[in-house]
Amino acid sequence: MKNVLEYLEKTAESFPEKTGFTDPLREVSFSQLEDKAKRMANSLRAVRGKPVAVMADRSVDCVEAMLAAVYAGGFYTVIDVNSPESRIKDIMRTLDPAAVIASQSRECLAGKVFKGGEIIIAEDAASEERDEEFLEDVREKMIDTDLLYVLFTSGSSGVPKGTAVSHRSVISYTEWVTKQFGFDEKTSFGSQTPLYFSMSVTDLYSTLRCGGTFNIIPREYFAFPMRLIEVMNSRRINTIYWVPSAMAIISNWDVFSYGRPEYLEKVLFAGETMPVKHLNYWMKALPDCLYANLFGPTETTDICTFYIIDRAFEDRESLPIGRACDNCRVTVVTEDGREAREEEAGELLVSGSFLAEGYYKDKEKTEKAFIQNPLNDSYPERVYRTGDLVRLNHRGELMYLGRKDLQMKRMGFRIEAGEIEAAANAVEGVKASAVIQDSGGRIILIYESRREDAGTIRKKAEERLPSYMIPDEIVRVRRMPYNSNGKIDRARLKENI
Repeated sequence: MKNVLEYLEKTAESFPEKTGFTDPLREVSFSQLEDKAKRMANSLRAVRGKPVAVMADRSVDCVEAMLAAVYAGGFYTVIDVNSPESRIKDIMRTLDPAAVIASQSRECLAGKVFKGGEIIIAEDAASEERDEEFLEDVREKMIDTDLLYVLFTSGSSGVPKGTAVSHRSVISYTEWVTKQFGFDEKTSFGSQTPLYFSMSVTDLYSTLRCGGTFNIIPREYFAFPMRLIEVMNSRRINTIYWVPSAMAIISNWDVFSYGRPEYLEKVLFAGETMPVKHLNYWMKALPDCLYANLFGPTETTDICTFYIIDRAFEDRESLPIGRACDNCRVTVVTEDGREAREEEAGELLVSGSFLAEGYYKDKEKTEKAFIQNPLNDSYPERVYRTGDLVRLNHRGELMYLGRKDLQMKRMGFRIEAGEIEAAANAVEGVKASAVIQDSGGRIILIYESRREDAGTIRKKAEERLPSYMIPDEIVRVRRMPYNSNGKIDRARLKENI
């Protein structure tokens, strides 16, 4: 297999009329999805080997547009249409897409952020005739190392960086995850994560691979937990893969005292640290479910390690991130360049077929992050430096200790301090800024200014940053502390907060 479209086509042949994807407004069978994506591809003839920006709300329409880009021989980037226009423009400048495919509701936004290129309206493209000769020619020339998508995350320079992932990486990951967790045509996913977030790769491509059902749960349902439970039951959802913050909504509101998901069998989570008190709430209410902690960066397609919960944990304890996925190797390396011993902290390095190709149009960042294995001087072996500090416990399980750099996570989204600082530093009158995360996980922006108050800074930040990047607290200081190297002394700032 060399192309993820083979998943869709084989499943459409095996289960043509089975519902594959749903959202609150519509649902499609696998045969309908295949047909619609192929029709839409006819409007994307000029994108072979090039990027296509997809601008649509989280919906079945968006999935169709993503697959249409692949059928046309291109690769897709799903744009967060709720981000500030300035951030979308930054992404567009880096991506320089050959075309934008947008839903009718997002046509105006597409016109604002994409000048001088072709904007294709998804609903119009769906009425095109299929060109089998064109589709066949495209597929004959594709190989498994062709890019499937570029996913943009927060960048340390203040500009989002795009992780480029190939068909081969997604196929390798999908084969592992479907086998490991026993996904099949009876699997009904309750999808919580956005389609521009790496966690969606698991739900989406497992559905295409196995013939299950991908149910998109709107974000607003999480504000009304009982409505969420009703939807899970009406859709007979038996598998979820959520960020811990979403699971915490259920436990914080004690939702299971009023109603429970009747069909739930598998509970997977990733994207940020899972507080054990929330996990224990779920496990007490739903003791027969399988629970698993998945861990990994976008640069490893979705994850690189996993831990199936096999024992009880106290609320104060931390969960292991487990062991490496199949066909994925993890190594813990100390600061002095040797393999860490048991209980010794070091940086997590990852190798194997899950790895991304690198960062789109950023050779320098790619060469810094995707390096020669420092423990191997005999032959070329590419590894990814995760920047995550871990240790191996006495059970042989990896334990997550924190980020090596200033990167943070919130609601499953990866955040680099530099992007928040860039937004603050852009405000006139701000001399310097620094972002820290306190022991409780709160993100705090500290800035030096004589006149700009915190309210002004927050307003300016909201104009530039997505909601999950807005700091929990904004603090003004008269003068930033600096160390002997002339850099802001973040350690001192953290001590004083």
